[in-house]
Amino acid sequence: MDARRRTVLTAAAAGAAGLVTACGSSEDGGSTASAPKTSPGVTPSTKASTTAPKGSTASGTVLAKTSDIPVGGGTIFQEQKVVVTQPKEGEFKGFSAICAHAGCTVDSVSDGTINCPCHGSKYRITDAAVVAGPAPGPLPVERITVTGDTIRLV
Repeated sequence: MDARRRTVLTAAAAGAAGLVTACGSSEDGGSTASAPKTSPGVTPSTKASTTAPKGSTASGTVLAKTSDIPVGGGTIFQEQKVVVTQPKEGEFKGFSAICAHAGCTVDSVSDGTINCPCHGSKYRITDAAVVAGPAPGPLPVERITVTGDTIRLV
C-alpha cells in the first residue's frame, strides 16, 4: 500500500473513531431530551440518593419509597434509566428504561404497559415482555432490592 493511501485510511479511521465517541452517551449529564410525560400509573422521577440511611447495612442507590410506586403502574427514574413497576401489591420489578428497539427512553407506564414514545413499543409491567412492537425483545431486568419501605438499585 502506498504512503498516500495509508495516510487517507488512517485519517478516515481517526474520523470514524471521533464520530463513535460523539454518538456515545454523555458523561456530563447534559441532555436535550424533554422531561417525561406523566400519565395515569406513572410517576416520573429524578430523585435518588446514593447513601443508605444511618444504621443501614444496605447498599445501592436509593430510588424511592415503596409507596411512591403505584400498584398496577410504575415510576421511571430518568437519571438512572430505570423503571420500577408494582404489578400487584408488594411485588416490585426493575427494568431498563431504554427501549430495546432504537434506544429511546420509555416515557410512561399505563394500562399495564411500559411505553416508548419513539415508535410505539409497549412492554408488560410484570416481566417487560413486548406487547406491541417494533421492539425485538423485552427490556433488560435491572437488579433492585426492597428493604422495609425503601427501593434500591443495586
